[in-house]
Amino acid sequence: MEKGLLHIYCGDGKGKTTAAMGLIVRACGAGKRVLLGQFLKDGSSSELNVLRQLPGFSEIPPQKCVKFTFQMNDAEKLETAEKCARMLQEARTAAEAGSCDLLVLDECFGALSTGMLKEAEVLDFIAHKPPELELVLTGRNPPESIVQLADYVSEIQKIRHPYDAGISARRGIEY
Repeated sequence: MEKGLLHIYCGDGKGKTTAAMGLIVRACGAGKRVLLGQFLKDGSSSELNVLRQLPGFSEIPPQKCVKFTFQMNDAEKLETAEKCARMLQEARTAAEAGSCDLLVLDECFGALSTGMLKEAEVLDFIAHKPPELELVLTGRNPPESIVQLADYVSEIQKIRHPYDAGISARRGIEY
């Protein structure tokens, strides 16, 4: 049995999710079973249209988030936190059942930094994940406690981004 490693794609630059999606394509191309969970996203990003057609790819149903957490009221934050906790538990259950070779938890660090996920729960999952599971976590500002456990840490740094010049996200490019 090959040991599964922990990957982190982090930083303030564009490309964290894109890097994870590339790894999903590679894994599916090699006949691996892949599970994707996306926190704080609604499942409408364009790459999902292609990934959903790949043999071996599956996803945890998206949350249907329609607001950034800073725009949410307390009730919406509570509901989103409950959804995030359920998604993490569903990912953990699938991993422990051996139903995936690669698990990608996209925007995990965004959910952590906004209080929608608990660091202790993510750390517990990492500590008890099946040894052969390849695990990818993405997002800005990963906690040092998780960085220290990772086998790969890739930081994507923003030098320039069109958003800073007032250009909105474009379908097929940013999402």
